Amino acid sequence: MPEMKTRVVNRDLAVSVLATSMSSIPAFLVGALAVQMRQSFPLSTTQLGVAITAYYLGAAIWAVPSGKVAEFFGGVRILKLTPVFGAVLLLAIAGIASTWWSVALLLFPAGMVSSATATATNLFLAVRGHPDRQGTVFGIKQAAVPLATLLGGLAVPAVALTIGWRYAFVFAALASIATALAVPRPRSDFKSHRRKAHSTGQFKLDTFPLALLALGLGLGMLAASGIAAFLVSSAVASGLARSSAGLLAAGAGAVTVAARIVVGVRADRSQRRQLVTVAAMMLAGAAGFLTLAAGQAAKVSLLAVAGALVASGLGWGWNGLLNYAVVDAYRHAPARATGVTQLGGRLGGMVGPLLLGLVISRFGYGYGWIVAAIAATIAAAATLTGNRLLAKAKTQRPL
Repeated sequence: MPEMKTRVVNRDLAVSVLATSMSSIPAFLVGALAVQMRQSFPLSTTQLGVAITAYYLGAAIWAVPSGKVAEFFGGVRILKLTPVFGAVLLLAIAGIASTWWSVALLLFPAGMVSSATATATNLFLAVRGHPDRQGTVFGIKQAAVPLATLLGGLAVPAVALTIGWRYAFVFAALASIATALAVPRPRSDFKSHRRKAHSTGQFKLDTFPLALLALGLGLGMLAASGIAAFLVSSAVASGLARSSAGLLAAGAGAVTVAARIVVGVRADRSQRRQLVTVAAMMLAGAAGFLTLAAGQAAKVSLLAVAGALVASGLGWGWNGLLNYAVVDAYRHAPARATGVTQLGGRLGGMVGPLLLGLVISRFGYGYGWIVAAIAATIAAAATLTGNRLLAKAKTQRPL
């Protein structure tokens, strides 16, 4: 029986990782394949920023409603649908995208799919995950987002430079369909789920600490979105070959995957000061962005590579730990709570590519990375303030 439970937990975790990575991959593929896409139609740095901004705009609009919808229908029911919608949009990009604005129009609903998947997987794992492994589980689940960056980077030498960038979106769509088929059946019928959801829905969220954590997540995502959108282009501008730049993006994604898993495992061993660790990682990420800026300015590839790995690994490796801390604090309403914080993250991801794209277009990549470093520093301060308020607040109160 314990072995059977372990297999079920591992399967549920695998489904969450697949669903999260597939819902995140559209924007990361566009960022990683931008150089190749420019050979098919005009795609300036600013237009790339606007297109990826559309993805995060769709995600921001659906962030808070997605939490309520997930708790109403159940996480597993939502996860049966979102990969299918994502596959349709990936195939549409592969088949009909011929201008930058058509890419933006298709990335907008892809962002909504991403928000729906995020809150659904948070609820799915909070309910079905092992109580003593929640930090590890959320770390692995959030590692799926930089896994999408890794896959996007590998798509450059493996697909885009061989058979064409459109095929990368086709392969991602096929993987998304396979994910939908892997989602397990709900454990209870819909009526039983609704009765349970109604009882837990009577709890009020203390939203002020959540708002500060959302601000920290948003500014952290503003900085991290630059890695997803502009790292490959920046690396090429600093002197790296296109294939090497794609491998750098893959390496940055791999470091972030490892960081999220490691901090999640450590969280299960020590239940204290999780958000302090998040803030420290944000500050380390700021140092990485400054190193990346220095490498860009000096045209020293080694500095650019080191800065990218630190900015991505530490400056973006905190996401799973922050989600776990919020779910743990708002145990009776994890989807609603993470919907609020996700709004901040999505807004940061929306503003980030646009702001950084404009700065890069006007002043160069180095200044764009400096802006990212400033945002990461302020994010750390907001997270620490939210942590202090959360420690004082009684976060779950009956209405």
